[in-house]
Amino acid sequence: MKALVVRAAGLAPSVEDIRLPEVGPGQIRVRIRAAGVCHSDLSMVNGTLNPPYPLVLGHEAAGEVVEIGPDVNRVPVGSHVALNWSPPCRTCWFCENGEPWLCATANIAALENGSTLDGTPLQVALGLGAFAEEVVVPAHAVIEVPSSLAWESAALLGCAVLTGTGAVRNTAGVRSGDSVLVIGLGGVGLSVVAAARAAGASSVIAVDVSAAKKALAEAAGATDFIVSGDTLSKDVRVLTGGRGADHSFECVGRSATIRAAWRATRRGGQVTVVGMGRGDDMVQLSALEIFSSARTLRASVYGSSDPDLEVPQLAQDVLSGALKLDHLVTDRITLAEVPAAFERMSRGEGARSVVTF
Repeated sequence: MKALVVRAAGLAPSVEDIRLPEVGPGQIRVRIRAAGVCHSDLSMVNGTLNPPYPLVLGHEAAGEVVEIGPDVNRVPVGSHVALNWSPPCRTCWFCENGEPWLCATANIAALENGSTLDGTPLQVALGLGAFAEEVVVPAHAVIEVPSSLAWESAALLGCAVLTGTGAVRNTAGVRSGDSVLVIGLGGVGLSVVAAARAAGASSVIAVDVSAAKKALAEAAGATDFIVSGDTLSKDVRVLTGGRGADHSFECVGRSATIRAAWRATRRGGQVTVVGMGRGDDMVQLSALEIFSSARTLRASVYGSSDPDLEVPQLAQDVLSGALKLDHLVTDRITLAEVPAAFERMSRGEGARSVVTF
């Protein structure tokens, strides 16, 4: 079976033949049909994140159930499913208190699953390793979706769309008439833009370092577009009555852009960090500005969502036309073309590349 494997941080990933483990109790084997190329995958290649290697990349995917192990009654063989890279246990304190996205036992790192043909143990990204023809995953890591839903749409629901939409609806609670700033226009950022407009935001100001993102931002529903620069906070205030945005969403995962979002938010406003960054990239805020600005700074982990409940609802929204995803997919590629997709992502080009099998 073929999969995209990275051998060490900084090395280019390549397609290799690997062996999957047998399907055991509580597990499901899924034939992958589509997999999105997420910035978190790039972070595992370039060293921003530091998982163990060798590593099968990929975590935003959808496919067809082809085998179920003993004691599995979640879905039957033949089901169409989206993959959940952070499946909650439903028994820890966080799960029992309505915060399954903070599950104490959910694996959001790499774990050993399979091997290379020479017997070297393989890790799989975020517990999935979905840049592969097939995966073996825990049963609670799959979410059934309608068979009429396009594979690439189902894949995007499992990460970019759920993360971005949840950040708006669940974490920040954007209301009709609010002004919204979104920094970083990858798949997650564009999903934030679309969700903010759907929530009735009066203005959605989209920001990126690449001017080429303007058309994508407008397709997602942005009312304004700004190329990121030193005057960002002033530019945002011009568009928001001199106050700054009611809500700012940072979808990059860097201290500099978190600070930029903070400065562009009005007093008493909310800054929501959606991007996942480096452990040593420190954000500095003075005690005085925290007090005097009365702003709220918080993170949105996986959209503060319960994927088992929200992915099926998002799927219905796509099928009804209430949620449009066409603008998110800018490149349809093969597994061998993922490294080129990483290069485009590093240059700030496009939104989501999707591997189709």
